[in-house]
Amino acid sequence: MKQPITYILAIIAMFAFFTGSVVAQTFEGRSKCSSCHKSQAKSWRDTAHAKAMQSLRPGTREEAKVKAGLDPEKDYTKDPDCVGCHVDGYEQRGGYEIKRPKRQLAAVGCESCHGAGRDYRGEHRKGGQAFERNGTTTERSRLASRGQDYEFEEACKACHLNYEGSGWEGNKPPYTPFTPEVDEKYTFKFDDMVKDTGAMHEHYKLDGAFVGEPEFKYHKEFQANAKEGEKASTDE
Repeated sequence: MKQPITYILAIIAMFAFFTGSVVAQTFEGRSKCSSCHKSQAKSWRDTAHAKAMQSLRPGTREEAKVKAGLDPEKDYTKDPDCVGCHVDGYEQRGGYEIKRPKRQLAAVGCESCHGAGRDYRGEHRKGGQAFERNGTTTERSRLASRGQDYEFEEACKACHLNYEGSGWEGNKPPYTPFTPEVDEKYTFKFDDMVKDTGAMHEHYKLDGAFVGEPEFKYHKEFQANAKEGEKASTDE
């Protein structure tokens, strides 16, 4: 009887794996990233993305809300039509949930741009450790195959261009009320926005542990002008 039971257990385990019922959560929250990327995390805290969820609270950004036809006294932090563009991983595995909110997901953080971290973070850490030990580099393709996003323009468009007439093919309701018709400042140009430190974190020198394609199109430019950041051990 042992062998049939073993087979049954194996089948159950495979089913659970493919349905995700026992797979660890995909989104992990920004604290997992900031334990190593300390300078980037500190810089990010001063950005508009870091304060995205706060802007949904009553009495915040009153003029902008009125201009967009919203009630400035309403609490939008539980509005499913709004929350998705103000948090990490809304309605995705391990991502932000209105009924069970997690502080580490309540903002537009690391994983909104770089991809949900569970599947590639371990590989990222191992690559950093190998480089520290003996200078061994790791191909970025290994991280990309586990979900790290090096071409995250579409992730940005999903919120900033999600309105009728934007020209973005992926737009669908609920649409953002903050459009260029409301105010020209909502005109979204990825190539400009990704360099705006009011929206994105500043860039700091990376040690070169990861090489090859895919490489973000502004990686070399950012690194040429990057600051020296706070060093953190990959063993932390």
